[in-house]
Parts: sequence; structure tokens; C-alpha cells
Amino acid sequence: MGEPVKKILFVNAEMEPYLGETRISKICRELPQGIQERHKEIRAFMPRYGCINERKNQLHEVIRLSGMNIIISDVDRPLVIKVASIASARIQVYFIDNEDYFRRKQIYRDEDGTFFPDNGERAIFFARGVLETVKKLRWAPDVIHCSGWISHVLPLYLKKAYKDDPIFSGAKVVLSLFDDTPAESLSPGFANTILYGGIKPKDAPLPEPCSGMELAKLAAQYADGIILGSPDVDASLRQYCTELGVPVLPYREETFADGSYMDQYNAFYDDLLK
Repeated sequence: MGEPVKKILFVNAEMEPYLGETRISKICRELPQGIQERHKEIRAFMPRYGCINERKNQLHEVIRLSGMNIIISDVDRPLVIKVASIASARIQVYFIDNEDYFRRKQIYRDEDGTFFPDNGERAIFFARGVLETVKKLRWAPDVIHCSGWISHVLPLYLKKAYKDDPIFSGAKVVLSLFDDTPAESLSPGFANTILYGGIKPKDAPLPEPCSGMELAKLAAQYADGIILGSPDVDASLRQYCTELGVPVLPYREETFADGSYMDQYNAFYDDLLK
């Protein structure tokens, strides 16, 4: 018998066609399809931002996966899971939804460009929502690939709060870094709010207030491999990653022009799993 098919979980901040084209949304749309075509099993998640047209994109709620409450700052937040299909790619996309966090029409900033004060809590909800949903699916990923700043809570939770869960015990974390890391402070008290599932302050030594850059460095600290997904990743963040001693895949524009980055990413996963 051959080796079992490897499973890759994509945790994305953005994906086409549900949001407009950006570097992140384009990669997060193309890559799952490319990895599936390279004979791996995939699942893809993203937040259900309020600007996503549910009727046009044919989103529907998955009742058997919804109904859980996630407590953040002593408030119960209902977790709603929706799903849609990209038929041409034979891909299903799961959406993490909550009326308080994801029904607003803007993504991270209001109409005046002001960073939402609860963006840190939204990142926490997204990370826990993904992990709890994957547990319900009983689908054990070999690699969890996080792309976009709102996914940056997940590496900490996977390595600390969920490390003994058999669904995740063997999973490797790949972190793709882009130029979307917010300089603004996250939710007030974020350094305390992020503590969950036995995580201690020493596990997440974040300042208060905590910026998106500090969260990105924390995510890198708990990653098994790091990919530079754009040419404009902050220089101090790049330097921090190179000093961690984990594999770092540099950015190469020509591989995106010809699509060969998919082979590089696929080989990167395989190397981590050896």
C-alpha cells in the first residue's frame, strides 16, 4: 500500500472570488487548487466578512457544524459555519461567521479608514472557530498553512491550547507573511484576552498595547516553516524570522509569474513532513 494522502488546511484572510483581487486573495484562491492537483487533500477557511454577497456566492449555513459558543472577554459569541463551492476548482470553502464580529460591510477598517478596535478579538474568534470546526469535521491535517494577519493567532493556539488534541497533534504550521500586517494596536487588553486553554503569559509575551507586528512575530515563533509571500514584508519581521532557526522560503517574483511557486510550496510542505 502507498503512503496516505497528505492533508493541507488553508487558513486564509482573503480568497477570490469572495473578495476583490489582492496578492493574498489571488494566492489563497490558486494555491489550494494547485496543491489538490498535486495529489493532496485540502480544506480552506476564511472569515465571512459582511461585504461577501451570500446569494451571489451561494453560501449556506452548515447546521451540523454551527451552534457552538466561543467565549471571548466573558461574552458568549455564537459560532456560525457557512460553506460555498468553487465548482471550477472542485474546492469547498468554509466561512467563520459571527454577527458581532463579521457582519459589518468593511473588512478591517471603517469607512473613515479607522482600524476596528475589536480586530484582535476577531482574530481570536477566527482562530478558535477554525480549530473547533476542524475538530467537528474529524479531519486531521498534516499541515496548517496560515495566510494573512487575521490568521496569526492560530499558530499559538495550535502549539499550546490544542497540542494534546489527537486531531492536531501531528500538524505542522506554515506561516505565509505578506505586507498586510497592521501597525495599529489590536483590541484593548489583547495580551490578556489571547490567553486561553492553559496558555500562560510566558507563552505569549505580548506588550500592552499590542500591535499587529508583535502578533506576527508571535505567530512566527510558533511556526514550523515560514514563507515570504510578498516582496514588501517588513524588514524587521523578515530579520526576526531568519533568526528563529526554522525553514524560511524567500519571495521570488518569477515563480508567481509562471505559477511554479505552487511546486515550491508543495515541496516545502513535504520537507516539513519528513
